[in-house]
Amino acid sequence: MTTTTEAPAPDAGPARIGPNAIIRVAEALRAQLGEQVTAELFGNVGLGHYLQTMPGHMVDEREVIALHQFLRPSLGAARARAVSREAGVRTADYLLGKRIPRPAQFVLRLLPPSLASRVLLRSIGGHSWTFAGSGHFHAEPGYPVRLSIADCPLCRGATADEPVCDYYAATFEHLYRALVSPRATVVETACEAMGAPACVFEISWKP
Repeated sequence: MTTTTEAPAPDAGPARIGPNAIIRVAEALRAQLGEQVTAELFGNVGLGHYLQTMPGHMVDEREVIALHQFLRPSLGAARARAVSREAGVRTADYLLGKRIPRPAQFVLRLLPPSLASRVLLRSIGGHSWTFAGSGHFHAEPGYPVRLSIADCPLCRGATADEPVCDYYAATFEHLYRALVSPRATVVETACEAMGAPACVFEISWKP
């Protein structure tokens, strides 16, 4: 089974992404670099108003693109990756705490990893519109699992010498470690910022 989610139709209005992609970045920035740096960065991308009242609804994907892409030149590659990874972990924690029902989590943890992975993939694919925006999400079950996002919002129009979608990688990894196997790892094996046709995330876990 594979799961593919297409971008919205051209007349559907601006694509939108869940607010975690902004809220959790703010939290990670505050935790790692403090309130002043956070305020300066958000102000520079025109999102300072969110520090007063965080969004409680889907946001324009252009805001998410601007924020995540501004991290790298502003903070440097290493710090930007650290912030993005923490934001991804915080996003997964939010989903585990608020969005994925406790009974479902309990059942997933009882299943063999291969079966739990398939169930989790169906959920991720069904909700991919909340994180992929106008991109195209595709999932391939099996071992290792491969997830891809073509026209990926986090690196759209960017160029880099290494994969840069740490926010997605950390979110997927933390979910898999909590629900499939504590030994799960996620590696971004291809990135559009490096010239690949899609950003690809490979998920594996030791037996």
